[in-house]
Amino acid sequence: MNRKHSLPRSAGALLVALIGFISAAFCADSLPVRYKEGLTHGFLVLSTLDGNVIAEGDSTEIAHGNQITSHLVYHFKDGSLQDETTIFSQRRYFALVSYHLIQKGPVFPHPTELSVEVASGQVNVRYTNDKGEEKTESEHMKLPPNLANGMVLTLLKNFRPGEALPQLAMVVATPKPRIVKLSLSLQGKEPFSIVGSHRESLHYVIKVEIGGLAGVIAPLLGKQPPDSHVWIIGGDAPTFVKSETLSYMEGPMWRTELVSPVWPRSENADSKSSDSGKH
Repeated sequence: MNRKHSLPRSAGALLVALIGFISAAFCADSLPVRYKEGLTHGFLVLSTLDGNVIAEGDSTEIAHGNQITSHLVYHFKDGSLQDETTIFSQRRYFALVSYHLIQKGPVFPHPTELSVEVASGQVNVRYTNDKGEEKTESEHMKLPPNLANGMVLTLLKNFRPGEALPQLAMVVATPKPRIVKLSLSLQGKEPFSIVGSHRESLHYVIKVEIGGLAGVIAPLLGKQPPDSHVWIIGGDAPTFVKSETLSYMEGPMWRTELVSPVWPRSENADSKSSDSGKH
């Protein structure tokens, strides 16, 4: 009788240990939720690093339970469009559900559409090559739990200063889809001001690691992506301030900042200003 129960107990102990190991491995690669996302609508301006404004943007987030749909769209002065939709869950850990990016118009030498479905591992890339021909690359990929397409800014708001920063992963179109690693580091604190009020931001640096043989030869060919930079206000309600990131693979760096609405001057305000000048 005892012998009959010894095997199930051993198997049960092994199963418990295995579940514990799998859970620990999952948590190590996963990204805990400290600040949940909700209903937001922000206004952004996109410019070159020398301050030349090239596009205006809208950033929205809508929550459906523990699932967030994030939509970021930029309308460029030359008619180009960048449209990014990210769906992710935030129950206990952030997890990407799907990602869709469209970049088209004169500012993009190779118009590209990238879609990622995490559950199936299906990744599709549609792009226009140097000859103006439309091409499609489709692959089933093993996608890691720390995939961060469209979520980097959200994740940075959830890190605590001083803690070890996890490595993230991202699917990029080269034009063939591939997974690159993102190494994060906190550069330090930097001051800025809002209407004369002095504030302080956390400056994060993001380094792209291509990996494999391509990663070895990329610096030699001058194709190693430059580091990206993101500034976040910490505290009880962390929020995005500014970023300087790569526009597309082998493209220029672009700066994203928050912008406030500008109201037209009313006729009453103009007449008051005119009357005050007479006295």
